Amino acid sequence: MGLLAGFDSLLPAYARGQLDNTNAFHTVRNGADIYDLTVARTPLKIGGTVSEQPITINGTLPAPLVRLKQGREAILRVTNTLPEATSIHWHGLILPYQMDGVPGVSFPGIMPGETFEYRFPVEQHGTYWYHSHSGLQEQLGHYGPIIIDPAEPESVAYDREYVVVLSDWTFDSPEDVFRNLKVAEGYYNYNQRTVSDFFKDVETMGWDAAWSKAGMWGRMRMSPRDILDVTASEYTYLMNGSPSASNWTGLFRPGEKIRLRFINASAMTFFDVRVPGRPWWLPARNRVWMTLV
Repeated sequence: MGLLAGFDSLLPAYARGQLDNTNAFHTVRNGADIYDLTVARTPLKIGGTVSEQPITINGTLPAPLVRLKQGREAILRVTNTLPEATSIHWHGLILPYQMDGVPGVSFPGIMPGETFEYRFPVEQHGTYWYHSHSGLQEQLGHYGPIIIDPAEPESVAYDREYVVVLSDWTFDSPEDVFRNLKVAEGYYNYNQRTVSDFFKDVETMGWDAAWSKAGMWGRMRMSPRDILDVTASEYTYLMNGSPSASNWTGLFRPGEKIRLRFINASAMTFFDVRVPGRPWWLPARNRVWMTLV
């Protein structure tokens, strides 16, 4: 199945806390940003467990950072080495429909062994991401960040920036996870309410209020504890491709203004992003500028 490597050695530079703008797969020629991207399966070690199923781009998970410039043309040559078709959706970008979307709808998809050239003008700037629109490949690691630098200088100055890609990972087949949800939507919810919970409500709210509350959820056919369809009982949560125990770190010097570009590249999960003890939505006070995607 190929040479197994330590997971950290297969991280792109930005995922190792190094926002390196040099990229061996990127060239600029005749006013165009040109990237060569190869989609493949690469065995990886994630949180101490080896998985044979990850889908990588240029051998990394998450995929490499694609950095473009507003006003230029983007040329992205994607080669598919998988045994099945693949695709890339450029999430949030304004571009011709033939250069995006679901295979068989707006373009034919990239067949095994083929190279497809995405070509479009870059009309906006900001933080975006890209991912597969073929099957459940996105859940297997087929995703990466996009930064588009503005044609004019940034309106807010900062000393350095970090890209933080948040995602969820399953060691099971995504098709099996999907099937389990089709069989029972609460398959991964191990915190369902019980009769004991109802009587606790009676003690604190009174019988009428507790009965009314239970009836409301019953009529909606929902559980108040149904927050996520797939929970941490199934998922390992990743930050820049590393589980929490790896303690991803972005270094900076005291007094520097840091731009953090957060991207939710998960298949199923909402993330609550905070810096403990710091109301960081006040950039002038705490010198942190955050972009959420």
